[in-house]
Amino acid sequence: MLTPGPDHPITLEPSARRWRAYFNGHVIADTNDALILREADLAPVVYFPRHDVSVEYMGRTAHQTHCPYKGDAAHYTLTLDGEIAENVAWSYESPFEAMSPIRERLAFYPGRVEVYDIDDAAVNPHPRERAAEVTAREEVAEVDDSDEIDEIDEIVRHTDSGSGASQGEHWPPNVSGPDQGGAR
Repeated sequence: MLTPGPDHPITLEPSARRWRAYFNGHVIADTNDALILREADLAPVVYFPRHDVSVEYMGRTAHQTHCPYKGDAAHYTLTLDGEIAENVAWSYESPFEAMSPIRERLAFYPGRVEVYDIDDAAVNPHPRERAAEVTAREEVAEVDDSDEIDEIDEIVRHTDSGSGASQGEHWPPNVSGPDQGGAR
């Protein structure tokens, strides 16, 4: 085990931006809690919290690597929409003490999975802004759409509740039944 220092610096910093990982047409990771690891002359690496990654599409492989500064890394294969990418991500599940913040986080190999930052405000408006927007929308709905909302509510109450029965009283029939002397 080696310790990061002036001859081999490693820094970890929380990202101020939102990060995503994209594979085969799908966002497979999305977080505003990424850690950026900068190691010596290597490219920065984005570590995603495991709970912000779609791990249901991933399986651990037998492949392992060892870093004298971070420890042993487990690798993961990604299977999504019939495409399989072997050993596309890694995780230090029991990193050395100096690197403990990356425990329970995943990183992706560049070129295999697209990792990019996005403007958080564009996809996740701040709560106060969002609350003001929702309140304004609700006020407009109350003024303009009250009849439409009542009609929709009436329809919803007459749909199946999951038990096989309507949630409201039956409507009167809007058609008459067949005549007695009709075709048999």
